[in-house]
Amino acid sequence: MQHEWDAIVVGGGPAGLSAALLLGRARRRVLLCDSGEHRNDRAVAMHGFLTRDGIPPGELRRLAREELRAYPGVQVADRRVLEAACAEAGFTVRLEGEEAPLHSRRLLLATGMVDELPDLPGLDVLWGRTVWHCPYCDGYERRDQPLAVYGEGRLGVKMALEVRSWSHDLVLCTGGSRIEAKDRRRLAELGIGLREERVVALEQEAGELRALRFADGSLLPRRGLFLAAPQRQRCELAERLGCQRTRKGMIRAGHDGSTEVPGLYVAGDASPHVQLAIVAAAQGSMAAFALNAELLREDLHAERRPLAAAPD
Repeated sequence: MQHEWDAIVVGGGPAGLSAALLLGRARRRVLLCDSGEHRNDRAVAMHGFLTRDGIPPGELRRLAREELRAYPGVQVADRRVLEAACAEAGFTVRLEGEEAPLHSRRLLLATGMVDELPDLPGLDVLWGRTVWHCPYCDGYERRDQPLAVYGEGRLGVKMALEVRSWSHDLVLCTGGSRIEAKDRRRLAELGIGLREERVVALEQEAGELRALRFADGSLLPRRGLFLAAPQRQRCELAERLGCQRTRKGMIRAGHDGSTEVPGLYVAGDASPHVQLAIVAAAQGSMAAFALNAELLREDLHAERRPLAAAPD
């Protein structure tokens, strides 16, 4: 593996793959690092991705990697990035299984988020099949069916109001927490049910959700469940490099993915924008465009030759 790169992209999801593609087409030397951990690994299908609606996430990544092979400047390393540090004229990056550090003129983080799932017996079997985190991704397939939302406080209320667009047969389950009176009234006005008892298990049959079981033994028959779960960054590289976070815990960045750390960009779910795969891919392209524009200015400046003095 070569040790000098124009850009190292950390993360092999839609954002990172899209960035690598655009940079490859700009004839840059690009290393795409993929740890093999992806937020949507458990999802059966991706939705809302133009021309690829319903494709399994792994198949999208496979097709994208095939396209990258057409660009000799792009290399993929299926390894985790252990460390990254600011260095003269760029960054040093150390990969798992590599002793010598790599040097890159620019660094793009597309590492994504991790959903902090509640401790619900039965969730592991159902996660990504009939329990999800995004109604835009999975609500249409369960439209007009009996659905539930699981989440505490305002997070749960907000999710319930969103899911109401896909089904009017909807119940918010708070897992034992109480919600404010004004939220209780709003849910009632919209016909959204409310169960504030503790949920002790998710009942399933052949990998399909059938009901939520409460502490008193009662069952709530449902065909799908959306989780209003907190999130965290998948890796801490951005903070170690000096980035700041927003109030929502996202990496503070400009519309083009640029951060306050010179030469460092972010894209995808780790940036403070809408969390959809197609949006992540677009953000990867935007960050790659801005990153390459910086490199181009540097390269053009370095290649400038002083004009010969005009003859008398």
